[in-house]
Amino acid sequence: MTEATRRTPGTPCWVSLMVHGLEPTQEFYAALFGWEFRPGPRQLGPYCRALLDGKEVAGIGRLPPDRHLPIAWTTYLATDDADETAELIRCCGGTVAVGPLDAEDAGRMAICSDPTGAVFGIWQAAAHHGTAMAGPPGTPVWNELVTYETAAVGKFYQTVFGYQLEPAGAAGVDHLTLRLRGRPVASVRGAGAALPRVRGAHWMASFEVADTDAAAGLVAELGGQVLRPPRDGVAGRLALVADPEGAVFTLVHTRRGD
Repeated sequence: MTEATRRTPGTPCWVSLMVHGLEPTQEFYAALFGWEFRPGPRQLGPYCRALLDGKEVAGIGRLPPDRHLPIAWTTYLATDDADETAELIRCCGGTVAVGPLDAEDAGRMAICSDPTGAVFGIWQAAAHHGTAMAGPPGTPVWNELVTYETAAVGKFYQTVFGYQLEPAGAAGVDHLTLRLRGRPVASVRGAGAALPRVRGAHWMASFEVADTDAAAGLVAELGGQVLRPPRDGVAGRLALVADPEGAVFTLVHTRRGD
């Protein structure tokens, strides 16, 4: 992904995590991905940006002690106007839970959910344009919406962000690729009855690793969980894991040029 592509409205441009134990979470991801950290905007409390080779790749913040929210990675979608997009989300049956509000001089953001309850953010860039690189191990490389079925919610995202919807996968598989200007930027997978009730519809962030099996083993050593052991998929070798606070994400060693 190029910087220009990431700034295109509707493109996933950032991933962020809110946890109770900020320092232990930093230690976990530093050991897993080699991240370093520096302070970021503090509108929603203590917050830091994760860096890889000096470039920003993700954000982690601390939840207030009295907020018992699900711990999950949040995918942010780029917008040219956070207020206008937030209003369109409301008009199309979604919810705006936080914002829009300014994150110091970095940009303007809001936390929203689609009509099925899947939480995502919107980001209007100013000084901060989002993930500075994607591809090397330790960077977010893909975002997928896991939902009940793709038809209705696909139309929601198409209306709000202008995606072109392309059926993907084998016949009978409920899977869409979301494209902008002809480029694939995200996907939607209809899980039907297999959707975990405890999580409901959700966006899933995938992070590149050099070796999926080794990274999954390291997750377990660091106090996380391997929810689905490494397996080969269309995109590469995948594993579904959770950090020590329960935030679920995917590890992937992407096939390139196979």
